[in-house]
Amino acid sequence: MTPSQFVVSLMCLSLAQMNDLSSSFRQESGFIATHVGRSIILQCFYDNDMVTRYYWYKQNLGEKPRLMATFYTYNKKDTFYDEYENNPRFTLDTGNGKNHLRISDLRTSDSATYYCASSYSVAFEFGEGATVSVKGSGLNIQALVHQSGSETIQPGGSVTLSCTVHTGTCDGEHSVYWFKDSEESHPGLIYTHGDRNDQCERKPETQTQTCIYNLPMQSLNLSHAGTYYCAVASCGHILFGNGTKLDFEDEDSLVYLLSGALGFSTILNVLLAFSVCVISMRGNCLCTGNW
Repeated sequence: MTPSQFVVSLMCLSLAQMNDLSSSFRQESGFIATHVGRSIILQCFYDNDMVTRYYWYKQNLGEKPRLMATFYTYNKKDTFYDEYENNPRFTLDTGNGKNHLRISDLRTSDSATYYCASSYSVAFEFGEGATVSVKGSGLNIQALVHQSGSETIQPGGSVTLSCTVHTGTCDGEHSVYWFKDSEESHPGLIYTHGDRNDQCERKPETQTQTCIYNLPMQSLNLSHAGTYYCAVASCGHILFGNGTKLDFEDEDSLVYLLSGALGFSTILNVLLAFSVCVISMRGNCLCTGNW
């Protein structure tokens, strides 16, 4: 074997190993709605000890992911960074094929998307991410988000999702984002309104403002089914709405409904014709026809 052939073989072997390692790494993803003061565990699993490092990243809305912690499998040591270092609210549950992140005494500032990641050789892989929404009161939250509960539409139809944001007295603009969560796809950001206050109405007497943001959707199909969350970043806080669930009418039910309507219409026509005939006979009119 020539040196060049050896190098090619080594590269192919490394790629095959990285593919195997990629399939052995999994993060539990989804949308997690919780409340201030509670605790959550974000799960991340692996079944191959050849991966030497695992990570946790936190991504706030509109910002880049920031490294929170690192776990080394060869010495079972975990390390937290920056504001997470020596913070008892953040801990890792490692070993036995897991790298779980536990966050206790939740605060609204913990609302974000969290990613588990792994590295081996030159390969670096992110998990699907878990989006956390922390709701609460009594923390001087300066915004409220309202959404309609659900919308039912037909395939090929259209709908406009609405999000009403009530902001408080703090200075500065706010940004509005839309997330989608469904069984077929992982939660993710689909649209942002950016720093825009041109759709807002301010109330001088209360020093507050109400903003309405719409998300028009057209030519819908079953892939659009899911729950759509509106989120607002304002004054150092991130708040999520309760979500609007987008459902499609059952095609079988629609067929049964139309068939029932047609049958009822036919019966009604027969009854009307019979009534006309009876009235005509009473008026000494000749009614002819085959029944």
